[in-house]
Amino acid sequence: MTLILGLEGTAWNLSVALVSEESVLSEAESTYKPKYGGIHPREAAQHHAAELKDVVSRALRSAKEEEEEFSLASIDAIAFSQGPGMGPCLRTVATAARALSISLKIPLIGVNHCIAHIEVGRWQCGAKDPVVLYVSGANSQVLAYRSGRYRVLGETLDIGIGNALDKFARYLGLSHPGGPKIEDLASKGTDYIYMPYIVKGMDLSFSGLTTAAKDAIDAQPDKKEDVCYSFQETAFAMLTEVTERAMGHLCKDEMLLAGGVGANSRLQQMLQTMCEDRGGRFYVPENRYLKDNSAMIAYLGLLMLKSGNTTPLDKSQVKSNYRPDDAEVTWRN
Repeated sequence: MTLILGLEGTAWNLSVALVSEESVLSEAESTYKPKYGGIHPREAAQHHAAELKDVVSRALRSAKEEEEEFSLASIDAIAFSQGPGMGPCLRTVATAARALSISLKIPLIGVNHCIAHIEVGRWQCGAKDPVVLYVSGANSQVLAYRSGRYRVLGETLDIGIGNALDKFARYLGLSHPGGPKIEDLASKGTDYIYMPYIVKGMDLSFSGLTTAAKDAIDAQPDKKEDVCYSFQETAFAMLTEVTERAMGHLCKDEMLLAGGVGANSRLQQMLQTMCEDRGGRFYVPENRYLKDNSAMIAYLGLLMLKSGNTTPLDKSQVKSNYRPDDAEVTWRN
């Protein structure tokens, strides 16, 4: 049995997990919660540095409780998020990963955070070769695998849908994370208020939509639920359109939803309907694998290790803007 220790800390969630080919053996986490506004990278990194030892220890203790024969010698490699993400957070976790790799004398594996979201979804759902809609705070992309890479077929031209939701939530005076709070308000809305629908070919833009939602609140402050409803309906229709176009262009009948915004039930409903109308299959993993988590880092590390893909120390520098199409996929035919 191959066992990988994975470390995730690209933004606000610090997480450590042990994963084998069959299951997630253990996982522990500690979440940074800003006192006000959004995520402050330096404060998040300080949180991660202060909590890392405890989170690693809890993950190891939990593994020992789950499997009596477990020991540090059972770990085959250390995987960590090499990017994309917030620089201070990435560097803090990468330093810990290097230290563990050196002290345990086992390989180090730097993984692409975006691809980890995809692979854990494929693993948990059994999807073979899907079109992927990856939606998180900073990222909104439609991807599919072809010729050794995950190719980006369409993406946001400005901000990710998660950041758009959070920006609007902060404007409403809601605390971070704002997405779930917007979803709750939107579920109570009934009247659609016009919002700009910005799709340019296969690409999208969310900043103008966010500005329009703020203007709508200023004009009709008593229509908060309707504005949230209209914001969601417009943004998610845009995402569904480009995803469906990608499925049609590639003649694929599988679609996988990945990333933290994927936990939104309305987005899931719209994509489910689209796939059913096409005669396709819609996959979404449980919420624990949609948010940033270390199990996905460990699992992608496992795939990379088994394909002979490890990271030398002198190549382990973090990449804040590490695109998924920059990473070579060595574990798929």
